Amino acid sequence: MAPAELLTELARRLVDEPEAVRVEQTVRDDDIVLRLHVAPADIGKVIGRKGRIARALRALVRASAGRMRQRVLLEIVE
Repeated sequence: MAPAELLTELARRLVDEPEAVRVEQTVRDDDIVLRLHVAPADIGKVIGRKGRIARALRALVRASAGRMRQRVLLEIVE
């Protein structure tokens, strides 16, 4: 599964408004940047307490991109 697809699926399961989840993929300095957009009310759910869920999402996305031999960065956008 591609990192963007994995992130979309995981985020949709975490939030109250799954139809508002959107992932943009861009390339910056040979890195893949995934920008996660969710509803304003769901920002806290994808960040989690002390950023634990955000760290876990970043780790999973990074691990899924390991086979591609490219670095993947995750940005959570309001």
